[in-house]
Amino acid sequence: MTVLTTEKRRLKRRRRVRAKVSGTASRPRISVFRSNRGLSAQLIDDTSERTLAAVNWFEPELRSLAKAERSTRAGQLLAERAKAAGITEAVFDRGGYRYHGHVRTFADAIRETGVTV
Repeated sequence: MTVLTTEKRRLKRRRRVRAKVSGTASRPRISVFRSNRGLSAQLIDDTSERTLAAVNWFEPELRSLAKAERSTRAGQLLAERAKAAGITEAVFDRGGYRYHGHVRTFADAIRETGVTV
């Protein structure tokens, strides 16, 4: 019997979610990566395998904020960049993380800024 570590369990959930969620040019996938230090995300068109927009926690505008504010502002920034690219709808891929805390705050900020998730 093998022991599943926390990371292996997350990757198993991530593969299960990715089997069901796919992004297109008109409705890209918002892929989230969360670490202990921050959060980063990308808008991905899976059909052409391109990143349309991205945001990282270590950008100068976000780096000086507290973690909770950073998640909210990162969501707003990604939504602004999505609108600039002409995207109004997206599919949310939580990356195997629980829809809780920073991941949820990030998704809510995107919705409040006007992108349908």
